Amino acid sequence: MSEERGNRKTLTGIVVSDKMDKTVVVRVERLVRHPIYHKTVKRRKKFKAHDETNQCGVGDKVIIIESRPLSRDKRWRVKEILAKAL
Repeated sequence: MSEERGNRKTLTGIVVSDKMDKTVVVRVERLVRHPIYHKTVKRRKKFKAHDETNQCGVGDKVIIIESRPLSRDKRWRVKEILAKAL
């Protein structure tokens, strides 16, 4: 599989679950300005990502990359592990 196939989105997040086989749940946080009050608000979303070698553990910081649909919920792949959990 080629990593460079057009402009694919990448996100950085924390692994919150690794209980599935070859799948991890990654929580991605982003900061958004509230449209009326103009306060910065933290928004979180969870993505299921494909982890072919089952290397990721809970608490790891990872980069995920957009891919073709791999299952009903999986549309992302783990590109690299930035930091392992302690």
